[in-house]
Amino acid sequence: MASVETSKPHAVCIPYPSQGHVSPMMPLAKLLHSRGFFITFVNTEFNHRRLIRSKGADFVKGLPDFRFETIPDGLSSSDRDATQDVRALCDSTRKNCLAPFLELLAKLNSSSHVPSVTCIVSDGVMSFAIKAAPVFGIPEVQFWTASACSFMGYLQFSELLKRGIIPFQSNDGTLDKPIDWVPGMSNIQLRDLPSFIRANNPNDIMFDFMGSEAQNCLKAPAIIFNTFDEFEHEVLKAIAAKFPGIYTIGPLQLLARHMPDGPSKSINSSLWKEDTSCIEWLNKREPSSVVYVNYGSVTVMSEKHLKEFAWGLANSKHPFLWIVRPDIVMGDSAILHEEFLEEIKDRGLITSWCNQCEVLSHPSVGVFLTHCGWNSTLEAISGGVPLICWPFFADQQTNCRYACTHWGIGMEVEHDVKRENIEFLSIIGYINEIWLEKIVNGSVLTKLFDKC
Repeated sequence: MASVETSKPHAVCIPYPSQGHVSPMMPLAKLLHSRGFFITFVNTEFNHRRLIRSKGADFVKGLPDFRFETIPDGLSSSDRDATQDVRALCDSTRKNCLAPFLELLAKLNSSSHVPSVTCIVSDGVMSFAIKAAPVFGIPEVQFWTASACSFMGYLQFSELLKRGIIPFQSNDGTLDKPIDWVPGMSNIQLRDLPSFIRANNPNDIMFDFMGSEAQNCLKAPAIIFNTFDEFEHEVLKAIAAKFPGIYTIGPLQLLARHMPDGPSKSINSSLWKEDTSCIEWLNKREPSSVVYVNYGSVTVMSEKHLKEFAWGLANSKHPFLWIVRPDIVMGDSAILHEEFLEEIKDRGLITSWCNQCEVLSHPSVGVFLTHCGWNSTLEAISGGVPLICWPFFADQQTNCRYACTHWGIGMEVEHDVKRENIEFLSIIGYINEIWLEKIVNGSVLTKLFDKC
């Protein structure tokens, strides 16, 4: 008779190799594990080494039925603790990852110590896994880690070519043009589609990659979205009309909170070492008093913008927790001057990384200054925290538009940010007054919290 371990269903989970994609794949894998699945979680060799530095060598040993494996990403070595170049990484994963992934699946299936692989859960931009599944006669599902709105936006890239919008001309006012031809998306302008539309060359790597990967998802038997129907109902309905095999399972952050206690519950996917003192610092603050600032794992900015954010926060006179990655300034290290540090020493905490889910669920956090990445958006919603939105790229423009005009949970600041913008918007009482009005008047959040 087979052992318990070798008789389990075996899911291989493979995220795109950046923090914003690893983060949602991990709770999905843990939830599957809590329901009896054997899990193989596949990182790139580069990110595996980052996990070791962040969590220690024992962490990546995993559990008897929750294991970590690696494949190469095809890139040459780079700064060991910085986010890899997005364009190069996207191009390399689609060209170089299929062969080593097939080798890994074959190795797993030939092992007597693990169950045979029964399914693949692949990131929506790692569509080479769709080609791998039939080689082993197993099903594969795509996990789209961004919003459903952004997915629909990426599906329009071929339409943008047909309409002559690409090649894009940035100075002709096109971005402000209202568009009414995207199924399930109303009251939007061209600027609200994912930023990779702003390509002046139809062969641009990111334009081609994201448009192709979204279309490739439609070749899978099913697509999983980290969202919920009340939140993105119209666009989900439009996607389902084109591709019925969609499943909404979000917000995963809330599901993970209710996961049964077990060995896998404590497994964490952070590629950076987290500063646990953040929570101790928040414990000493008044309820809803803290401005939390985090631009995610990829966003970069100019030194000028860093300075404007810094003095805007300082001049707001509110306590703030600011996550400043070492690589956040374009081509340089982030340096905050002594004058600023002296000004905020009694009310500001600056660190390089934290457990964001814990921070956003802390009662002292009153508002979140964010890049509007989808993970950050959902984590803020799950914590009941309003947004100040400063989108950078990719789906963030789409998420920002919906947060500010459709869902009523955020306010946008202009891209060329000035300290006065941040000083004003960080007046937490003002933000919370608007936030409360939105909830009282029937924001989608009331539906979410009713379900929880």
